Amino acid sequence: MKFGTEIILLSLGAFLAMLGAAFAHDDLFASHMWVLVFALAAGAIVLLRNTSFDMRPAGPVDNSVYMEGPIRYGVIATVFWAVVGLLVGVVVAAQLAFPDLNIEPWFNFGRMRPLHTSAVIFAFGGNALIATSMYVVQRTSRVRLFGGNLAWYVFWGYQLFIVMAATGYLLGITQSREYAEPEWYVDIFLTVVWVAYLIVFFGTILTRKEPHIYVANWFFLSFIVTIAMLHVVNNLAVPVSFLGTKSYSAFAGVQDALTQWWYGHNAVGFFLTAGFLGMMYYFIPKQANRPIYSYRLSIIHFWSLIFLYIWAGPHHLHFTALPDWAQTLGMVFSIMLWMPSWGGMINGLMTLSGAWDKIRTDPIIRMMVMAVAFYGMATFEGPVMSIRSVNALSHYTDWTIGHVHSGALGWNGLITFGAIYFLVPKLWGRERLYSIRMVSWHFWLATLGIVVYAASMWVAGIQQGLMWREYNEQGFLVYSFAETVAAMFPYYVARMFGGLLFLAGALLMAWNVTMTILGHQREEEPIPGSAPQLQPAE
Repeated sequence: MKFGTEIILLSLGAFLAMLGAAFAHDDLFASHMWVLVFALAAGAIVLLRNTSFDMRPAGPVDNSVYMEGPIRYGVIATVFWAVVGLLVGVVVAAQLAFPDLNIEPWFNFGRMRPLHTSAVIFAFGGNALIATSMYVVQRTSRVRLFGGNLAWYVFWGYQLFIVMAATGYLLGITQSREYAEPEWYVDIFLTVVWVAYLIVFFGTILTRKEPHIYVANWFFLSFIVTIAMLHVVNNLAVPVSFLGTKSYSAFAGVQDALTQWWYGHNAVGFFLTAGFLGMMYYFIPKQANRPIYSYRLSIIHFWSLIFLYIWAGPHHLHFTALPDWAQTLGMVFSIMLWMPSWGGMINGLMTLSGAWDKIRTDPIIRMMVMAVAFYGMATFEGPVMSIRSVNALSHYTDWTIGHVHSGALGWNGLITFGAIYFLVPKLWGRERLYSIRMVSWHFWLATLGIVVYAASMWVAGIQQGLMWREYNEQGFLVYSFAETVAAMFPYYVARMFGGLLFLAGALLMAWNVTMTILGHQREEEPIPGSAPQLQPAE
């Protein structure tokens, strides 16, 4: 890496953060600025230790070689944040089952829960999307990433955002809304990083040598553009001062609720669905060595999905102050979403036509197929739960938690794990993974963990809903709220156990990936059926 403006900018940023800490209007802001100081100073030191002070101009860049450095770092970050986010999730599950595990003030449930959700969605999922999208757009466009070192800025800027958001959650620095969003200065920084990401990705498409834009890039691009719009609108806020954490949202009341669920459901629709469908449309055909089942269906899938999803948010606000027509609109569009979602599921599964034997012999394909199956199940359950009469039973219960995690762990988790197992040997030039059998163990641990988790929450949620609406002959509630909470204990313990199984699989993956990167290979017997069997001549 050549000596440039990076170290100067990091040092200047650290100095400005020190000034912010010195003149802060509140202690929380000062604490967060000191976190920023140490993060930027560490970045400057890392760059300085790897600097060449050769001031001669660099030679011409060979554009036939893809830019893989940020992608390698992105894969490592994805694995790291997966373990961190899942570990925090197990802690949070344990806190619900055993309340004495809440440690005040930093490690109570109220601060750990948003840390968990942001770590698994935006740290684990976000790094996976950034890394895979940069890998896919180069291969399908046959050009190097646009913008030179801008891709490095996207990677490191995104890591800094994760650190600032995570420490903000533990310190209690949030907007105190539905999603406990980070405060205004962290949101602004993320906006800058995201615009740089859009420039890198879209610039690569514009400079492509391949005339056709592969469908995975359409899904990735829609995810990048829509998330930028959602983030900016949902986080519109007026800070009380530029040296304090307090700010006021641009929305209030039912408008604020509608804006947040427009953001929340479309974060699911474009961050957790469209982006990961981009992964599915590239990595399943590559791993199966088969073309997409129907390219025409993929185009229909894309346009119908992005048109319908943007309207579905109000179904989260049934029986609230939101006008009935808006609630019904969200419900209708949610039910319509069933069709394009299952169109994508069918396209992914039918890609294995003529290669179904790979499910038995290739644990990576098995993991990807199970991910698509969970995508189909979650996108069936979601529209059903949006129906007003079903929502009357499910809303505010742990049924919703079971639904969310069957989709997040089953769809997002497993398709990402499959993509990582595909990428690591190729990015580091290894013949194969350190251990194929560990991938199989990971598959079964993850699948069993999801089933235990989701099933326990489905039963818990239905029981909660029924207990809350149970009346006696006089019209009084049969159960107090405390009694419904106490009845959840065995289900919460089962959820914690399911999360532990899923975390164990992620730890296996981390070990497998680490050993592969280091160049080791484990001596293993071939998986039964993986080697072709000789048949007698007829």
